[in-house]
Amino acid sequence: VKVAVRVRPFNQREVELGSQLVVQMSGKTTTLTDPDNEGAVRDFTFDYSFWSHDEFETRPDGLYVPLTSKYADQNLVFQKVGVEILNNAWDGYHCCLFAYGQTGAGKSYSMIGYGANRGIVPISCEEIFNRINRNDNPNKSYEVFFSMLEIYNEKVQDLLVGINKRPPGGLKIREHKAMGVFVDGLTKYPVDSYAAIEAKTDEGNKNRTIGATEMNATSSRAHTIITIEFRQKKKKKKKKKK
Repeated sequence: VKVAVRVRPFNQREVELGSQLVVQMSGKTTTLTDPDNEGAVRDFTFDYSFWSHDEFETRPDGLYVPLTSKYADQNLVFQKVGVEILNNAWDGYHCCLFAYGQTGAGKSYSMIGYGANRGIVPISCEEIFNRINRNDNPNKSYEVFFSMLEIYNEKVQDLLVGINKRPPGGLKIREHKAMGVFVDGLTKYPVDSYAAIEAKTDEGNKNRTIGATEMNATSSRAHTIITIEFRQKKKKKKKKKK
């Protein structure tokens, strides 16, 4: 298990309130300062501390570009966190990337991204198909499946199913001796390109439960889980009979 923490820029509400920055980062260390007692500081060490608060500029296409090496853009976060997860998945291990934080902290931005600033999930999906296309082994083939769900008010709902077509009580979570824990009735769609995954992600995002909070005007009111099921198939050579 590896843990990374990321600090985002002030949002408009925080700017208008004249909010004070109490977070500093140096290497893997994140330092918090008590605003009511400037002498009181606490240091926390993580596997990664990503500074994304300032020291960047916005290009005309909306892409955030680092002005110094301190700023952690979406690509840097992917290189530090996403690549390792992708490599493990490629080797056949189950992998999970979990984003945690209060509403408005930037979880969806880091995971999915916004506009030109793509997050870990879309970059990883694109890299999966780049690796598949580089395969030159005729005895090896690949299959990729996509599913997307949300957990809201203790109910599991399929985000790729229209709201009017969902079961009122949500989908059931079950356990199988061989398959392990799974969501019964969750749709899985075969995808053959990053564009297909992007289309399904956009479809699922439109069905997410959102609502305004004091911290975020378009906050997701649910936990969203995207599952990429990746299968590698190897053809076995038949032995010739004498």
